[in-house]
Amino acid sequence: MSTGLLFLPVRVLSRLFRRLFLAALAKAFAQGELRFFNDLAHLNDAALFTRHLACARSIEWVVYAKPPFGGPDQVLAYLGRYTHRVAIANSRIVELDDDHVAFRWKDYRRNGCDREQIMSIHPHEFIRRFLLHLLPAGFHRMRHFGFLANSHRRDRIALCRMLLGQSSPPGEQAHSGETQGGKSYECPARRGNPIG
Repeated sequence: MSTGLLFLPVRVLSRLFRRLFLAALAKAFAQGELRFFNDLAHLNDAALFTRHLACARSIEWVVYAKPPFGGPDQVLAYLGRYTHRVAIANSRIVELDDDHVAFRWKDYRRNGCDREQIMSIHPHEFIRRFLLHLLPAGFHRMRHFGFLANSHRRDRIALCRMLLGQSSPPGEQAHSGETQGGKSYECPARRGNPIG
């Protein structure tokens, strides 16, 4: 990847991130905020922890960095992949029966045509993995901030339109997004459902 499009070269970012990350770990350890358990319990010893940090300083770290978005179209394309996507698309499921579910997945450690793999697992394990992607009640996949925040979205959008000299779209209701043209698009099964 070309680093000329970035503010700082990737290697500089990697070393800066490594230094700041390891310094924060050392500080947390010194203040007693960092504890280790099970297989890592030996790192509770200060000398061993210091030696472990020294080893981590000698390794080249990789920071994933890419050029900034080129404009609003790229931002919307990026966000769109996350706002309307489920854990796995139906098109990735290759085969299923009572004993297994086979689906395609990408191994990003590989390059070329063998990056896409097929995994076959028991249906119970497939459902368990799928449910890991569901958020608990009260959580949202994406929150809107600024003028799109729910608490004042309607007033702020109206202000933006006024400042831009734009009129409101015809048929827009007082509560944007809940009704449109007098029709409610809320799922009837969700009404009164405390989970949704």
